[in-house]
Amino acid sequence: MQGVRMVSEEEDAPSYAAEGGGDLGEEQVMSEIHLGCPPDHTGPHVSHFNISLPPGNNQIEDSLSSKSSNVCEVDEDGDLILTRRHYPRKDSFVISIQHNITSSIPRVGLQIWRAELVLADFVLHKLYMSSDFDGTVALELGAGTGKFLMLNSGLVGMLLARVANNTVFITDRGDDILGNCAENINLNRGIFHDKASIYVRELDWNHQWPPEVVANSPQSHSWSLAEVEEVQRASLILAADVIYSDELTDALFRLLEVIMSNGPEKVLYLALEKRYNFSINDLDVVANGYSHFRSYLKNIEDIDEEGGVGNECSCGFIGRLIDLEEIPQYVQDYSRGNDVEIWEIRYVKS
Repeated sequence: MQGVRMVSEEEDAPSYAAEGGGDLGEEQVMSEIHLGCPPDHTGPHVSHFNISLPPGNNQIEDSLSSKSSNVCEVDEDGDLILTRRHYPRKDSFVISIQHNITSSIPRVGLQIWRAELVLADFVLHKLYMSSDFDGTVALELGAGTGKFLMLNSGLVGMLLARVANNTVFITDRGDDILGNCAENINLNRGIFHDKASIYVRELDWNHQWPPEVVANSPQSHSWSLAEVEEVQRASLILAADVIYSDELTDALFRLLEVIMSNGPEKVLYLALEKRYNFSINDLDVVANGYSHFRSYLKNIEDIDEEGGVGNECSCGFIGRLIDLEEIPQYVQDYSRGNDVEIWEIRYVKS
């Protein structure tokens, strides 16, 4: 679905004009990434995303039974009975996502946005073509400052839970966002590996890390001490479409510096969509949120020219832009557009 892009004076929030649904009395916005959504529907809607699998992949090959009988069956005339085997197609699977069709800007995390689907393609490609994400502890970050609650359907984290021995923590802030993540996990439990673990936990980027541990807390999204210790051992961090507010970006990188500078080496894969707005200060169309994000990164290509990561000037966040042309589109029926990027980000200590 296409809408009219709107511009906020303070933030580069991803916004599309829409009518109907969402929080009554507040201006409504709508993402274009909604499949088969009735335009006047209010409240939660479930979209079903078809995920294609690469041919010949070991994980999705038809598995013939190793216990086939050696005895041939015959009919009453003594003729051999030929049994035709019918195997279900295993070249795709479906993942269901509950989301709102429209929302107010503070609740845009209840919708689905393009960068999350592109990051899903990237994660699927890594799962299919390598073992890099096997047996890992992963942390998926949604935006949790309270001012904006931006994205977390939990799609990318749920894809990681299809692999044995993976532990995934899906985080965000706000009971409505976290409850939606939990509902999406319930909708898709049939696709998870029985030896994978997946948790939904609250994480406020403006609070210090580690999060507060409350023993025997009645809140379902609170952290236990064991969970905090396990996240400290995480090697993989994922985030999608969380770059649109300079204030939010500052909070994100403060949190990342603490998490990524402790424990084993960690890598962040961050997907974003550059959003261009007219700036009165610049009298031009600019991507202010993107520029502020890039100010935190040292490009790995520049570091190589300066003499390697060990160089004194290379401390901090090191980024490498992923070539999306090398990533097939596994999530069907959406357009990537030209403004989505995925960055591989590491933290190098001084």
